[in-house]
Amino acid sequence: MKKIAIIGSGFSGLSAAAYSAKNGYEVHVFEKNDSLGGRARKFTTDNGYTFDMGPSWYWMPDIIENFFTDFNKRTTDYFELVALNPQFEMVFSDGTMQIPHDYGEMRNLFESTEKGAGKKLDEFMNDAQYKYEVGMKDFVNKPCHSWFEFVSPKIAKSALKLDLLSNFHRFVRKYFKDPKLIMLMEFPVIFLGAAPKDIPALYSLMNYGGYKLGTWYPIGGFSKIIDAMADVGKDEGVKFHLNSNIDSIKIKENKAKALSVNGIDVEFDIVIASSDYHHTENTLLPKEYRNYTEDYWKKRVFAPSCLIYYLGFNQKIPNLKHHTLFFENDLDLHTTEIYEDKKWPTKPLFYVCCPSKTDPNVAPENCENVFLLMPVATGLEDHDEVREKYFDEMILRLEKHTETSDLKSKIAYKKSYCIKDFKEDYNAYEGNAYGLANTLAQTAVLKPSLKNKKISNLFYTGQLTVPGPGVPPSIISGKIAAIEATK
Repeated sequence: MKKIAIIGSGFSGLSAAAYSAKNGYEVHVFEKNDSLGGRARKFTTDNGYTFDMGPSWYWMPDIIENFFTDFNKRTTDYFELVALNPQFEMVFSDGTMQIPHDYGEMRNLFESTEKGAGKKLDEFMNDAQYKYEVGMKDFVNKPCHSWFEFVSPKIAKSALKLDLLSNFHRFVRKYFKDPKLIMLMEFPVIFLGAAPKDIPALYSLMNYGGYKLGTWYPIGGFSKIIDAMADVGKDEGVKFHLNSNIDSIKIKENKAKALSVNGIDVEFDIVIASSDYHHTENTLLPKEYRNYTEDYWKKRVFAPSCLIYYLGFNQKIPNLKHHTLFFENDLDLHTTEIYEDKKWPTKPLFYVCCPSKTDPNVAPENCENVFLLMPVATGLEDHDEVREKYFDEMILRLEKHTETSDLKSKIAYKKSYCIKDFKEDYNAYEGNAYGLANTLAQTAVLKPSLKNKKISNLFYTGQLTVPGPGVPPSIISGKIAAIEATK
């Protein structure tokens, strides 16, 4: 039985491992940290709080379900999903907007905000559904070695309707005029790694995969998905190795022959790197075997990093939903400072997740588990003083929204996480949190290659290669890499 090594245990690594084992290979996953999950790890405090460290939006539930279906399993075999209602709340300078789970109620909300917007929402979602069904089922499942992969009657027929050449900023404004509705429709693409004006209109599929299919939550936290995928892998025979840092990939006769694991060489027939692509090439490989130069990476557009605070409060916080978006300030200004000016934001937007509103397992009784997240540019100087400055601002805005005073005195646990932590824990290029941006110039074949061009048995997977950032795309990426590596 041939042996495959997977470097990293994030969503793409777990996916690649399970599919590779299913295809008859002996699979070993090496994780540098002390728990599985990569950016989706969790940690538990001594005083009873359990925090998901990364993803918190359960969107595109059908794509996640497809992974388990491929192994004759269901998500319900592993965790309980609940629909959030409201899906989330948006805080504006002049009020709030709650997005209901029921589409009919959402349509009414749009109509009450802007006359005629209910009908426009139907048109937008019909278009977005088409893009979702073609994009997420045909377009993103290609290994992207060549444009010829996309030469098919279905994709050719769909080309114009997919809006690959128009931008999301203009596309949204074809349907809506109200600033709140525009901001509501634009916010999902922030985490694709560029401003709406630089993202193809194809990605309205995110609005369908989120708003129309609903926002969900797995009881016990997002790490339940990690646990479930690892269990699927174990059932297929995958072996997991924690605290196992990869020092280098050993090459012989243009093949990856071994990994140096904590200084000890271990031989493998195939290597799939779910680790940061730049780190894999620039740290683990000799220069002559790299796909890309340092100049190449410097010219790429990366999705943002973020400043995160994990907070445990010793009391309940009123008037707070599971997901709350603080959008009192200008979205265009914040995105410009992330992607163009590369500076700490002057008037930031931020996001609050409070899973204890839905899940009693993540905080002690009558307490609150809160996660603050502010998107920031990659590569910034990251100091505790800067983190605390933005923490104070976010807390003040949270107090105003929840009509609660002196929240700082109610904090029973506090931990920050930012650029230098992403670099240290995940070897993330310039501390990015979400991978490579899905701009038109970095779509499909124009993304970093899934396969090493000089080493016949080395493959890459994850959010710096195809199909792109996000939990469902990363799961798909792992499947594609496994298929390519084992065919």
